[in-house]
Amino acid sequence: MKNHFFAILTSWMAILQVNAQLKEIMYKEGDQKLIGFVSVPKNFNKDRPGILILPAWNGIDNHAKESATKLSDLGYYAFVADIYGEGNYPHNSLEAAERAGYYKKNYLQYQTRIRLALEQLIKSGANPDKIVVMGYCFGGTGALEAARGNLPINGVVSFHGGLGKDASRTPNTFSAKILVCHGADDPYVPQEEVLSFQKEMRDAKADWQMNYYANAVHSFTDSKAGNDNSKGAAYNEKADQRSWKQFLLFLKEVL
Repeated sequence: MKNHFFAILTSWMAILQVNAQLKEIMYKEGDQKLIGFVSVPKNFNKDRPGILILPAWNGIDNHAKESATKLSDLGYYAFVADIYGEGNYPHNSLEAAERAGYYKKNYLQYQTRIRLALEQLIKSGANPDKIVVMGYCFGGTGALEAARGNLPINGVVSFHGGLGKDASRTPNTFSAKILVCHGADDPYVPQEEVLSFQKEMRDAKADWQMNYYANAVHSFTDSKAGNDNSKGAAYNEKADQRSWKQFLLFLKEVL
């Protein structure tokens, strides 16, 4: 019981520390209020590289916030985007699926929300010529949409994100470099979708790479996802650590 209490206390202290580093930023699309979070590096970096973080389908969560503070500790400006907007945050998985599905279908609006968040990242002090967009799950899909929309960025990184797009869409060219970190056993991204994505990359002659992680399913970077792979979404510590290291190598390459 005592160890359990200290584990909970340590978890809460970590959350409080993360939130203390983050500054809430209000911005808008028309009348829709959006609330993101910025984390500015304490140590000055003359290049001022910036990372835009797109959250999973539940919206801004501690996982996205923790990533922002980790990145700012490494010298990056980081901004966690609000895609849904105030009054539209999901309360359960059913609502999350509905909200995320809307933006996947209405991809131009998704790209607009990403672009608005990108502007906030730059306003916070990030160099507009040194930007990477990364995202988790639904946010990983958004990172690829940022590349497909040819937003002014250097690269994108998708962690266990959806890879598909409507086949009727016009083929893309890609200016941004692309990294996909994918669970080898992810049941939510069928093999047909993987192959279609890879064909999209080859046809566009994109600069892309895709890493598979053994025994990893959906949400493998989220420590709150449990450890039961049979549920389709679960944390995998090894895949989490390996993909993060690959992400940091990618940042050094493109920024």
